[in-house]
Amino acid sequence: MADTPTLKLYNTLTREKVAFAPIDPGNVRMYVCGPTVYDFAHIGNARPAIVFDVMFRLLKHLAKQGVWDDGKGETRVTYVRNITDVDDKINARALRDYPGMELNAAIRLVTEKTDRQYQDDVKALGCLEPTEQPRATEHIAGMVRIIQQLIDRGHAYFASGGEGREVLFATGSMSDYGQLSRRKLEDQQAGARVAIEAHKKNPADFVLWKESAADQPGWPAEFTVDGVATSIFGRPGWHIECSAMSEAFLGETFDIHGGGLDLIFPHHENEIAQSRCAHGTNVMANVWMHNGFLQVEGKKMSKSDGNFVTIYELLHTDKFGGRKWPGEVLRLAMLMTHYRQPIDFSIKRLEEAEGMLQTWADAKKIASDHDWTAVANRMVEPRPDVELVEALEDELNTAGVISFLQRAANDATRGDVDSAFRLLNGAAFLGFTLEGLVAESLVEEAEILLAISERLSLFKSKNFTEADKIRDELLAKGIQLKDGKDPATGERVTTWEVKR
Repeated sequence: MADTPTLKLYNTLTREKVAFAPIDPGNVRMYVCGPTVYDFAHIGNARPAIVFDVMFRLLKHLAKQGVWDDGKGETRVTYVRNITDVDDKINARALRDYPGMELNAAIRLVTEKTDRQYQDDVKALGCLEPTEQPRATEHIAGMVRIIQQLIDRGHAYFASGGEGREVLFATGSMSDYGQLSRRKLEDQQAGARVAIEAHKKNPADFVLWKESAADQPGWPAEFTVDGVATSIFGRPGWHIECSAMSEAFLGETFDIHGGGLDLIFPHHENEIAQSRCAHGTNVMANVWMHNGFLQVEGKKMSKSDGNFVTIYELLHTDKFGGRKWPGEVLRLAMLMTHYRQPIDFSIKRLEEAEGMLQTWADAKKIASDHDWTAVANRMVEPRPDVELVEALEDELNTAGVISFLQRAANDATRGDVDSAFRLLNGAAFLGFTLEGLVAESLVEEAEILLAISERLSLFKSKNFTEADKIRDELLAKGIQLKDGKDPATGERVTTWEVKR
């Protein structure tokens, strides 16, 4: 067991990089906000899935290395990524797609379809399956119980809004509300739309439970105040869902909570408020990690601008750049930038990622000179290089890891077998198989050798025009030919290389 933790993470809550040590050395616990499954996931949803998949892989590796082992056995890593299947947009989609069907049944059909597509999408992006993927509709009882705890502790109250009865969280009851986002209650009140929010004690108060109309899904719930029970057939507010699901699998406090930067306020701020006030704890999670924003071709993604694109469309259609994109290309495009920095998702970026992956795949060409079966046998389980792990331990520095892999790829293509091992083990650890790219590379190599053979035949028949045409066609594809002479026979010999 290491004397001190080596993993350092930036904590949004404290705005500083901190040495990470799990609350329970026998179980490292991480919760990440997953998708709301009212429609296919867009490319922005892919970033947290990929970022925290790498985090999951790193935590499992460190746990296996005994970094946090307390002597009682191997450390477990519990990764929970939720599925939100209670949402007004889902209701609208269900009514649109399944008119006349009982609403709850229609909602289930909508969410099962979109959830299944999301699972297929993130698998294509190279993401491991989380330890648990709870659905919000499976944890209604836990939400009702937490809301009752908030009522009992004086942090929630009843009110009647424009859409019926509600149970609201009283933000004024929490002295340090706003720690994560650094927003002050008085600043929020100054800019509030008082006329619309007149039923709230404070404009920042938010819904825990709201009454459902006839065309909305709902669950029976009973809340007690001063011994008087009140029944409200309704549905939960957005924020309470994650408080209930994280507690169910990770406990009242846990190690890491992740998600996109856009979730800091109000979602994560309100999660903290609910969980801490319900349980009487100082924190909900010790470390809060947030990935940066994503733009598409320099603009905020929106359907009105025509740059809204789903993961499915990128993988299976020619909507973006006139072609399909392999999942590993999309994955690398996300990891080329540090997770906290913004990304401009562009065709140019994908082409750069694809070129880099092809360089990694080209390293396997040393198979012609070495026993590649032995290499494959040594790759049953990725064993990443120390330099790679150290880069990830420094606040998940994937950009540094990619630089390391690129150097290894360059050395491997020069025939360095050890570099090939480092490259392929490191790529596998980061979630890249290179299988599709390697297959394409080998087919391409066979085609190149055939073209060279044909060109040599044209030279022998003195058909120089057609021979030059083959050379130019290969060069246009990035393949540069080099002519020379066999020192023994004096015959023309042609070699080739990828022009980068």
